[in-house]
Amino acid sequence: MLNESELRALDRFCDRYSVANRSRLIRETLMKAILKKMENDQPTLFD
Repeated sequence: MLNESELRALDRFCDRYSVANRSRLIRETLMKAILKKMENDQPTLFD
């Protein structure tokens, strides 16, 4: 899923910010990005 440099960056982030659950961090971050993109892509009345 992640290449070596991405994994190292994730490890550094988790160590620096004391993230205990990496799976939760990835899942929540991914879902926030997806929901924001979907919200921004919704058609509006005046488009």
